[in-house]
Amino acid sequence: MTILLVLAAAAAQPAPPPPGNRTNIAAGVEKPAERIPTDIRRATIIVRDMETSLKLYRDVMGLKVNYDTVVTTSGVALPAGEPGAKARLVLLNSNDPYIGWIGLMQWTAPKLPDPGPYPKRMGPGGVVIVTNTDDVPAKCAAAAKVPGVTVTSAPREQVYPGRNGAAPIRVIGCNFFDPDGVLIEMNQLQK
Repeated sequence: MTILLVLAAAAAQPAPPPPGNRTNIAAGVEKPAERIPTDIRRATIIVRDMETSLKLYRDVMGLKVNYDTVVTTSGVALPAGEPGAKARLVLLNSNDPYIGWIGLMQWTAPKLPDPGPYPKRMGPGGVVIVTNTDDVPAKCAAAAKVPGVTVTSAPREQVYPGRNGAAPIRVIGCNFFDPDGVLIEMNQLQK
């Protein structure tokens, strides 16, 4: 499984809203008094088949495609493929226009070698993407129908300790490997 976490903002992107303007602060987490110098912009997943991955991330999870292009790769800055190779890069966002995006990237000419079987267990270097969505049972059932998805846990209630004395965090959630072996935890917050 090859995954690239892209942590730097593109120079052409607008500045994020200041922390005081964001309304989705988690219970038990204090707003920073000053802007923290780093935002996690997106995680970019190197995929085997773009259209299959879009069936999951766009069609089932409901993320919005905001960028879809073919890029020429150097093989250096992003150490995959060979210099001059072509790759399709699709960026998807949810509710925030700046952070929490998913990128999907597929080498098209020449293609990357097949990495072999899909993972069935996690280990060091594995990645879990945790989402919050609505109608978890229906979305989990739809995800299970996407080719290459492996469900590891059907929808069930989970309770996590609250942060810094806040109330427990209750979710209905399911877990599954995406078509490239990234584990997705799809949750729906409960009151």
